[in-house]
Amino acid sequence: MADFNKQRIVESVPQRGFFGHPKGLFTLFFTEFWERFSYYGMKAILVYYMYYELSQGGLGMEESTALAIMSIYGSLVYMSGIIGGWLADRVFGASKAVFYGGILIMLGHITLAIPGSISLFFVSMVLIVLGTGLLKPNVSSIVGQLYSEDDGRRDAGFSIFYMGINLGAFIAPLIVGTIGMDYNFHLGFSIAAVGMFLGLIMFASTKKKNLGLAGTLVASPLSSAERKKVSLLFGTSAVLLAVIVAVTIPLGLLTFKSFIVIVGILGILIPTLYFIVMFRSSRTTSVERSRLVAYIPLFIAAIMFWAIQEQGSTILASYADKRTELHFAGLHISPAWFQSLNPLFVITLAPLFAWLWVKLGKRQPTIPKKFALGLLFAGLSFLVILLPAYFGGENSLVNPLWLVLSYFIVVVGELCLSPVGLSATTKLAPSAFSAQTMSLWFLSNAAAQAINAQIVRFYSPETEMVYFGVIGGAAILLSILLYSFSSKIQGYMKGIQ
Repeated sequence: MADFNKQRIVESVPQRGFFGHPKGLFTLFFTEFWERFSYYGMKAILVYYMYYELSQGGLGMEESTALAIMSIYGSLVYMSGIIGGWLADRVFGASKAVFYGGILIMLGHITLAIPGSISLFFVSMVLIVLGTGLLKPNVSSIVGQLYSEDDGRRDAGFSIFYMGINLGAFIAPLIVGTIGMDYNFHLGFSIAAVGMFLGLIMFASTKKKNLGLAGTLVASPLSSAERKKVSLLFGTSAVLLAVIVAVTIPLGLLTFKSFIVIVGILGILIPTLYFIVMFRSSRTTSVERSRLVAYIPLFIAAIMFWAIQEQGSTILASYADKRTELHFAGLHISPAWFQSLNPLFVITLAPLFAWLWVKLGKRQPTIPKKFALGLLFAGLSFLVILLPAYFGGENSLVNPLWLVLSYFIVVVGELCLSPVGLSATTKLAPSAFSAQTMSLWFLSNAAAQAINAQIVRFYSPETEMVYFGVIGGAAILLSILLYSFSSKIQGYMKGIQ
């Protein structure tokens, strides 16, 4: 987007009105708060809805299948963000992408709220994946458009926005989780739909007054000739995909297991192709190629980290339901409540970590060493959760504080790695591929969950010690390797600290 357009957008936004920040931050804060409320509320009960028996209001799937679906779903959500970002940049702008995405998410939750078949369930998943892919990357990009590049409030503005994300994620499992688990799954999904509806109302009613031109300009619009080519490509692809599905399903070639394999391959193949294209491009300088080489081990470490962190809503969700003592200190704990721990710890610890890095200044660990620390804590979080089975056996119910400790440790790792990864991505990205490199960073999560879909089937109460031990041990080993080679990786960064 040209500097002239960026300045036009900033000038169109009321610059005071929300804790000293642009008024538009109010709109985006509460839009994202309600979107995350709906998403994490739905996610808190989704795996239970899949594997609970029909008599319990669930779909009666095998537990291993339900856990794999959760991972595939998460992977596709992150992959779809690439399409959402492209449509916003080339077709209809970020603001419309957010609104259309919110509508699709709401329709997905409404579909989940209708008692029905597994077919309806998969329709809802498609709607939510497409909707989140449109909304999630673009609402964040609009936040950036509220500020000029030299505005000292920018980082603080993103911190406030990030707080909205985590507040929604914290509250949702407590409300939706309680109602969904204690009363009715479909009522829980209905509340998630209402949350997204409130977000849409907030966005639509205040965007004109608060956002000005933010999100309305198309950064790189398609020409009329390009529109025809893209329309033809999308149309042909849709028809071809429909034909492939119609032919392969009756022949037994396209099954759920083969679909998991396909997504797993795509999860690795897409980021690999991204790296190859950027590395080979004539627009990438020799210094930028060196930085890309440094980025590869960080990206692999991120995949390993997210593979553990994202199992908080799959394997550990099952662990909370079946292996944890849910009557504790005179309270009945819903297993869905554990999904609130991650955002709670992020809200609590993020200011501490921000202070720590500033306090350490030049003495703080390098980027590779912070990644190594993040992996170390992720591995430890899995080693901690295998200890109850070691001491008490695989059939005993576990004190819930073990699970709380595991979530806490992985969040410590997340705060060492996730914000640092976002910052490192902006620093190490080739200038010609800055936006696409940010998409690449989010693909580390997609790749991780695609891998999880392959491995979660190996988990059971009988194998949990081996499962947690192997994955946790692999993460710790990788952290040691990364730490050992951190100086060499730092050298390839060519001056980036």
